[in-house]
Amino acid sequence: MLKGKTVILGVCGGIAAYKAAALCSKLVQAGAKVRVVMTESAAKLVQPLTFQALSKYHVVVDAFEENDPSVITHVDMADSADLVIIAPATANIIGKMANGIADDMLSTTMLVTRAPVIIAPAMNVHMYDHPAVQANMRTLEQRGAYYVEPGVGLLACGYVGKGRLAEPEEIVAAAQQLLKRLADRPLAGKKVLVTAGGTVERIDPVRYLTNDSSGKMGFAVAEAARELGAEVTVVAARTSAPAPAGVELVRVESALEMREEVLSRSPVADMAVMAAAVADYRPLHPEEQKIKKNAETLTLELVKNPDILLELGERKNNGQLLIGFAAETENVEVNALGKLERKNCDLLVANDVSAEGAGFGTDTNIITIYGHRGFSLPLPLVSKREAALRLMRLAAEKLAEKTKGPAE
Repeated sequence: MLKGKTVILGVCGGIAAYKAAALCSKLVQAGAKVRVVMTESAAKLVQPLTFQALSKYHVVVDAFEENDPSVITHVDMADSADLVIIAPATANIIGKMANGIADDMLSTTMLVTRAPVIIAPAMNVHMYDHPAVQANMRTLEQRGAYYVEPGVGLLACGYVGKGRLAEPEEIVAAAQQLLKRLADRPLAGKKVLVTAGGTVERIDPVRYLTNDSSGKMGFAVAEAARELGAEVTVVAARTSAPAPAGVELVRVESALEMREEVLSRSPVADMAVMAAAVADYRPLHPEEQKIKKNAETLTLELVKNPDILLELGERKNNGQLLIGFAAETENVEVNALGKLERKNCDLLVANDVSAEGAGFGTDTNIITIYGHRGFSLPLPLVSKREAALRLMRLAAEKLAEKTKGPAE
């Protein structure tokens, strides 16, 4: 998978920079064109000439080094990349990438590139475990970065723990696997409609009814569908997670607004994934002005919202795939199978939101995907991104089954 690919290798100023030379060599042996970008700190540990000899390309360190007047170096490098590997990735570069800081050649290049990014961290165990570093890593993962986990062992600082740079062979294998995965795009040419977040039902101009949905699962599904080649539209209500890049984002507030946007777009969708937490009820008479605190009690009259998933199930054609979600706290399987049938879904994703690691707002999930004729696929505790990718690969298979012609 690496043969003929252009790989940008970002080398940062950790003691493990010496391992990056072996990584560069192995990437070249695999047939990749390797363009190395080093931080100034990395250049103090390993000479750029080492990487130049291994890669057969000029190594860039200085952000203001412009050898070719016909191009801007960091833009040219970023645009040429099929893959970016940062190894070793220090806490410093991870923080810069997460917060959009561009003060050297590597961090500037990372803001420009649209290529997939593999990050191989290497640092002191306490630094790796620091909440700021972990938060930055989660941010980058949510934006689509991939990680090769550091190893556990004796570190250069004398500590024993997690923080050793993964071996060059592991990083090359991860690159091969990622490129193979990205080359497999079973949803290419398909239109996927996704809902995300929790709807907001206004009581008055400053108060509303909502739920705990962060939008993380819906956004993860949208990102996975896009990664598999689909043209993705996301109708999102209130969310706290960052929206994925490369998708059409339509913002709504209430269930009625979401219904209008979804139903107007569903006829052209090959697949609809209803991951949003839509309010079942809304205030019958929302007040135009703020309700004053006068009486000892306040009674709200609620009216039932339209069932968007049910309407999609009634309207879908034979070629469309409909996926529903069920957040449950008890009798998960019974409730999920009932919803699968009532709403005319093709797949139903259910989870127990009271389980640790599976509730609203978490970065992980524990789901079971239900289908017809007894189909059931339980997934253990995994990241929402991984769960979404597994779901979309399964959905692509189901969609192909629905749309293929009769057997010969």
